[in-house]
Amino acid sequence: MFLILVNYKKSLEIVDQYLAEHRKYLAEGYKKNYYVVSGTRSPRTGGIILSQLKDRKQLEDIIQQDPFYLQHIADFEIIEFNPALYHDNFASFIQ
Repeated sequence: MFLILVNYKKSLEIVDQYLAEHRKYLAEGYKKNYYVVSGTRSPRTGGIILSQLKDRKQLEDIIQQDPFYLQHIADFEIIEFNPALYHDNFASFIQ
């Protein structure tokens, strides 16, 4: 499982120009079961994405298709972790 920290490196004005494309990219990722949850950080300095993928290289390749990556709008920090405890409703994402 991976936690992806999205850190904006461009102004919010530029971020907002690509936000619809970024969300379309995420929606496709949800359809393909790449992602569990995503959202904007508060304050709005970037975002967070949680992925249940097990292969880091696959995730890196997928992230390189994100408009925020392609347009150099954000940096992506990938943190791999192994969930030890989780809510029962979350179990399907772990297995």
